[in-house]
Amino acid sequence: MELDWSYFFSLFSMGAFYRACVTVIALGSLSWLLGLVLGFCLAQAEASRLFWLRWPAKAYIWFFRSVPLLVLLVFVYNLPQIVPATGVVLGVPFLAGLVGMVMTEAAYMAEIHRGGLLSVARGQREAGHALGLGWFATQTRIVLPQAFRIALPSLINEFVTIIKLTSLVSVISLPELLLTGQRLYTQNFLILETLLAVAVYYVVIVTVFGAGLNALERRLDLQRRKPGTLDDGAQAALRAGLWVAPAATPAGKGTGAPPALQLQNIHKAYGTHQVLKGVDLTVQAGDVISIIGPSGSGKTSLIRTVNALESLDQGEIVLFGESYLQGAAPQDAARVRQGIRRIGMVFQGFNLFPHLTVLQNILLAPGLHGQGSTVEQRGTALRLLDKVGLLAHAHKYPHQLSGGQQQRVAIARALALRPDVMLFDEPTSALDPELVGEVLKVIQDLAAEGMTMLIVTHEMEFALQISDRIVFMENGLLQVDVPPAHLRQPTAEAGDAVARVRRFMGLEPATAAGA
Repeated sequence: MELDWSYFFSLFSMGAFYRACVTVIALGSLSWLLGLVLGFCLAQAEASRLFWLRWPAKAYIWFFRSVPLLVLLVFVYNLPQIVPATGVVLGVPFLAGLVGMVMTEAAYMAEIHRGGLLSVARGQREAGHALGLGWFATQTRIVLPQAFRIALPSLINEFVTIIKLTSLVSVISLPELLLTGQRLYTQNFLILETLLAVAVYYVVIVTVFGAGLNALERRLDLQRRKPGTLDDGAQAALRAGLWVAPAATPAGKGTGAPPALQLQNIHKAYGTHQVLKGVDLTVQAGDVISIIGPSGSGKTSLIRTVNALESLDQGEIVLFGESYLQGAAPQDAARVRQGIRRIGMVFQGFNLFPHLTVLQNILLAPGLHGQGSTVEQRGTALRLLDKVGLLAHAHKYPHQLSGGQQQRVAIARALALRPDVMLFDEPTSALDPELVGEVLKVIQDLAAEGMTMLIVTHEMEFALQISDRIVFMENGLLQVDVPPAHLRQPTAEAGDAVARVRRFMGLEPATAAGA
């Protein structure tokens, strides 16, 4: 049997098929967009720590991924027979089909979104916290843009699936492409020609809209963006137009001023493992304190408690004479946020936001906090980039920089909020040895300017050179707190603890332990 090609081609000029195409596009696009939004809400609820949010979301996803769409469409369309009040909406085939498809697609898209959200590193959220951003700002400005880029290929594939699934709404008499074709071939029995034309319509719709979504994916692909390095002329032009901030006196300076930080009886445990066992530490304004010690001694946990990345089990942290964090007590959220904004933090793994340029990374927090005018914020950001030697790279993305450059951007980003205290968590441990010097130079310059700093480091010689005091931690306790001179040239009264620190720092042969 030969195909009737003249009939086949005539179907592409038939108005009923074009009206059906509009129905498919409208139904598919709305289902995708609404499912996208509802699915994201479900994914957030599923990841919530709140039982009453998490388990209903899990139950919804489980149920609607299990029920066949065809069965759901029939049920939704006939629901007005059970609940007459729903007839106003569900009595309309298009709306009934839309509700049924959105309910199903939200469940599938929730899992796609969940995969994207899980792919965003925890350090990204911690960086948002360290910049004083709330949950909503962190989600919308940091997490969601990255998760969406990761999930986009799967979301595009789901759009194609939805377009094809619109054929199932024929069961509720909605005149989409398949039902339009069925009505024709029941009259003329030219089944193959009609279904072939229906297939071509679907292919064209998927191809056109798929091309548009793929173009969006390419546009969002950061690897395709190639911003160049600014030449000397461009840098000079930027410097000439910089707004210059008035000189500020570091907080807490002066006679009778309270300490910058007071850590009092700090306890922290992860499960049954006690990490901090009653740490007391006082940091005066302008002090540079290096915290050293073997791995697992509690160094990082200690400084993470200072900016509330870790909660306190017991104890109190006082910031410039005011209670800031307390263990085992309800926290004043506003007071904690204000305190965090006064404490800058630089992470071991940089934690720059990969979807933002270097300049945008630095501008994000000041902009959200409304810190000065836009001109002031931009001037401050560019000046900080110039200070760390990266003005030429202002419009690059983090992945286009070396590790040392990324860490210097992270320092500039922390400084953009004009903090009173800076925390450094192993700022050079993720760098190649040849890149360590450029980061340490920036920290050294900050020390010379009077910045109060707590530095967790394994760079022993650097700690001896830059520090006012060196703190040695072991087994969750602060064992030694002395000036560097006491370690370089210990007195006759120096005890075993100082000798232990000297051996750890390589200032004394290990064999001396048994002497």
